[in-house]
Amino acid sequence: MMSPQVILLKEGTDSSQGIPQLISNINACQVIAEAVRTTLGPRGMDKLMVDPRGKATISNDGATILKLLDVVHPAAKTLVDIARSQDAEVGDGTTSVTLLAAEFLKQLKPYVEEGLHPQTIIRAFRNATNLAVNKIKEIAVPVKKDDKQEQRQLLEKCAATALNSKLIAGQKDFFSKMVVDAVMSLEELLSLKMIGIKKVQGGGLEDSHLISGVAFKKTFSYAGFEMQPKSYENPKIALLNIELELKAEKDNAEVRVKNVEDYQAIVDAEWNILYDKLEKIYKSGAKVVLSKLPIGDVATQYFADRDLFCAGRVQEEDLKRTMMACGGSIQTTVSSMTDDVLGQCAVFEEVQVGGERYNFFKGCPKAKTCTIILRGGAEQFTEETERSLHDAIMIVRRAIKNDAVVAGGGAVEMELSKYLRDYSRTIPGKQQLLIGAYAKALEIIPRQLCDNAGFDATNILNKLRAKHAQGGMWYGVDINNEDIADNFVACVWEPSIVRINALTAASEAACLILSVDETIKNPRSSMDGPPGGAGRGRGRPHAH
Repeated sequence: MMSPQVILLKEGTDSSQGIPQLISNINACQVIAEAVRTTLGPRGMDKLMVDPRGKATISNDGATILKLLDVVHPAAKTLVDIARSQDAEVGDGTTSVTLLAAEFLKQLKPYVEEGLHPQTIIRAFRNATNLAVNKIKEIAVPVKKDDKQEQRQLLEKCAATALNSKLIAGQKDFFSKMVVDAVMSLEELLSLKMIGIKKVQGGGLEDSHLISGVAFKKTFSYAGFEMQPKSYENPKIALLNIELELKAEKDNAEVRVKNVEDYQAIVDAEWNILYDKLEKIYKSGAKVVLSKLPIGDVATQYFADRDLFCAGRVQEEDLKRTMMACGGSIQTTVSSMTDDVLGQCAVFEEVQVGGERYNFFKGCPKAKTCTIILRGGAEQFTEETERSLHDAIMIVRRAIKNDAVVAGGGAVEMELSKYLRDYSRTIPGKQQLLIGAYAKALEIIPRQLCDNAGFDATNILNKLRAKHAQGGMWYGVDINNEDIADNFVACVWEPSIVRINALTAASEAACLILSVDETIKNPRSSMDGPPGGAGRGRGRPHAH
């Protein structure tokens, strides 16, 4: 007797399971990696992405590219997520993470097709990752923190390595000094918010400069503004969140007046309220008045007559940075303008930068803060420069916090690959094959560096394998001479945390994708919303 067909799921639900499902997930991840593959390394190409509104973005930062690609495949989204997490955690190495995860899956594909159980693979991979991470920790070179000069050189080299693969690689020496100066001027916590990056069009990249203090663009101003003094020594700064202008009343209040004097009294009262506020600010001794809300023309004129400088409609983040740097606090009322709520700095001035005017606060006593003013031609170019500097700043922060470095340019990957390959020969069973596959997958980084530079990858990888077998542990790809070189001597350095994070994230992503054996898509979600995640249903038992 035939068993009746049981329909559990809504009609139109697409459910795929078993090995074909795994293979299709692996293939999807390969496609994602293809998108960022060519951006790796100093000779990497850039991608130009245009969003639906026609805004073009040129970038070679893996995380930025994957963020702008609208990925809908549920398994491939995992790769986008690890690139983002790498960007948030260490700032650089986003392309490497994506490539490694995809390469792990590619090496495993034949084993999956032959019906090897995914859990066996996952176990081997977790084992291999632990070994690799311990090996990195063992071979990483610690940095002496006591010697400030040496630490500074190290940080500059780390920043230069991070900038090497970006658009601004030509000016990496100039920018790596600037980035290290910026991070060194911060306090212990190294909060990223305290580094402001302002973009001004025009001029060359070399015109960019670092200001130790806060800088922001001159805000919209009313008549009378030009009469205000443009620079002060040791001014007090009032930070407000108050509107200083005559406002039309919002509520529809009805006032019946019998004669003109009554009306005049109402108008006078409004003016008096405003003048009262202005006088309190003036008497507080503040010389620079900044407000998040508009400061009207009457107030501007009033301040100008009394030699005060004011700026209204200051962006909130700039106001907060000024507060953290100069002390004081943001006031919502003028009734208690005592000295302790006013900020202070050594010099305040307004300076012309390119076609814009900027307000600079220098010599701030409270927090250490700085602002990088970027110059450059095209808008996309300055934006990409900002992203590159963000990566470099993150790397320098990491290098200060975790004081061990390794050589870049594929050197670490080759050393780990050799170590794991040697280790895999000492163990029996399937684990041997899988750890061997892991070791082979690590070679994707030097191989891709060669491919992107147009070198013969096979030839260079053979040289590298030979060199590492002889104990040349920091040998990696030498991009400039199409050969191999000791990258530690060549100062291609990066914090070891970048590599550790990249390996763990990539292997976790690979394991996650392998552990999914069934994807169920709801019929509704495929029409309007994003597709549903993979459910861990009972897939077909694997043939062993």
